[in-house]
Amino acid sequence: MFSNEAGGGGRRGPLIIAAAVAVAACLAGWLALRANGSTPGSGTNTPMSLGGSAHATGPAVHPAAPTPYGTPHTTGKLPLAGRVIVIDPGHNPGNSHHTAQIARLVDVGNGRKECDTTGTATNAGYPEASYTLDVSRRVRAILQARGATVKLTQDGNLPYGPCVDERARIGNAAHADAALSIHADGGPASGRGFHVIAPKSLRAGIADTRAIAAPSLRLATTLRAHFAAATKEPFATYLAGGKGLTVRDDLGGLNLSKVPKVFIECGNMRNSVDARALTDAAWRQHAAQGIADGLTAFLEGKR
Repeated sequence: MFSNEAGGGGRRGPLIIAAAVAVAACLAGWLALRANGSTPGSGTNTPMSLGGSAHATGPAVHPAAPTPYGTPHTTGKLPLAGRVIVIDPGHNPGNSHHTAQIARLVDVGNGRKECDTTGTATNAGYPEASYTLDVSRRVRAILQARGATVKLTQDGNLPYGPCVDERARIGNAAHADAALSIHADGGPASGRGFHVIAPKSLRAGIADTRAIAAPSLRLATTLRAHFAAATKEPFATYLAGGKGLTVRDDLGGLNLSKVPKVFIECGNMRNSVDARALTDAAWRQHAAQGIADGLTAFLEGKR
């Protein structure tokens, strides 16, 4: 029992009680911190603040720098990047409605030829012009995916033509690395197969193919190999001794070209076996693949 003494000595009892309470509270807090594995001022195992800036255990993890938007994961260059290729879909579906216009004669250097023709068709009526435009579009898609700039001489956007001399000028104006005219033949029904046509070395009037004859021949042989591999189509049995390759000087599209250029006759529309292939969409995709592969190999300096 504490006595109640007068003067200053009379307040000593309450002060002692208060001090005892404070010590007990501090001791309880210290024990609680020890139980949690932390001690004030230790600098370790301090609970993390809401901002995440406390001293967490283990090594600090730094997030990787963000990749700039639109940056590709690889820097590999597409095989045909920077290359320009002109694809010439032979004839035009509208030519049959403009016979007078396509019949006019144009200068091809060593003579005069019709502006264009209607082309041939299968016995069932599938037009060559429809085939050439479809395959040309398929070829364009493949080549563009490989990085090439591809231009078509017509994309179903013209009422007829263009004339054969204009088709050559389109390739020349584009400064094409290679140009190709896509066709299907109208040969004897008993013969089948495809062939490629290269320009003859020629200088006559406005025609001068001397500079492009050699590279065009290499394009022709490269294209021939890749088209055969992709389609399993044989070399034409009805011309060129079955070699699948001819060299000519009577085609305005070749005579007037200033860039390496060839024609491909993808098959014989008058032959029943070839006609089934030419009218099949899956086969036309194979044809487009073979053509695109041939052009790619040529431009990469391969065979």
